[in-house]
Amino acid sequence: MNSTLNKFSIAPMLDWTDKHCRYFHRILTKQTLLYTEMVTTGAILFGKGDYLAFNHEEHPVCLQLGGSDPKALAQCAKLAQERGYDEINLNVGCPSDRVQNGMFGACLMGKADLVADCVAQMQDQVDIPVTVKTRIGIDDFDSYAFLCQFIEKVMPYTNTFIVHARKAWLSGLSPKENREVPPLDYDRVYKLKQDYPHLTIAINGGIKTMDEIKHHLQYVDGVMVGREAYQNPWLLTEIDSKIFGEKPSVIAPILAIRALYPYIEQQLAQGAQLNHIMRHTLGLFNGCKGARQWRRYLSENAHKKGAGVDVVEQALMFIE
Repeated sequence: MNSTLNKFSIAPMLDWTDKHCRYFHRILTKQTLLYTEMVTTGAILFGKGDYLAFNHEEHPVCLQLGGSDPKALAQCAKLAQERGYDEINLNVGCPSDRVQNGMFGACLMGKADLVADCVAQMQDQVDIPVTVKTRIGIDDFDSYAFLCQFIEKVMPYTNTFIVHARKAWLSGLSPKENREVPPLDYDRVYKLKQDYPHLTIAINGGIKTMDEIKHHLQYVDGVMVGREAYQNPWLLTEIDSKIFGEKPSVIAPILAIRALYPYIEQQLAQGAQLNHIMRHTLGLFNGCKGARQWRRYLSENAHKKGAGVDVVEQALMFIE
């Protein structure tokens, strides 16, 4: 099944892109493809919580799965389609030790046949697209030829690859260092698109500005932004108009926060805590006068018992 091309997406980020974060991001951009945090097959099949929960306002939304057992992945993909996800993505890029011990993430780049089997069995179970997020290499396997071998094994089962333009060191570097230390090689991702023009290739890694996003889109089909979208969410308000040619969703940061109020009320009524929702909004006023006081006021008050929309309104008083 071919993926619907989405020119812009926000990366799956552990502990960051939860359902509150995605709801907030959807206020800022209607067109962007949103990703869940990576969810392991074990959590979905055997965990106590509901790891597939999302708000219907989040569409289009993609579930990122972590795992390497084709049958378990296929089962989870089926459950995700039943729940209404628009797309499934297999994580072949995360370098953390925890992930390697579970035999998923970036170490799977060294097992292309297994990845192909995983994607094939998932695609057998669902009608929605199944895509793969990967690196350009792992450890000393970081030649362009290695990347092409991996892609060629997997591409009979998916036509969409999101490529983080850095290799991953499976030992010796923390996940944070793996996002910063290995050098970026955007040209290698461009070459992949050039050599496999029938594939949908999106690029990820170190992308921070609208100019950079537009530049990459001259060479590849899509751009995925991670930390910058989270730490500087106002960037997202430019995406609909400048990338998709649509009307922007919101015209002022304060209005974006107030658009969140009905959601806050609804979530608090269901037992959520205000700080769990508002932590995703802290970077919205970066560069505005009063941004620091806004962050401080929320950090000091949003976790208190009974904190609600009035706390947010109070924090907004600092913004000029």
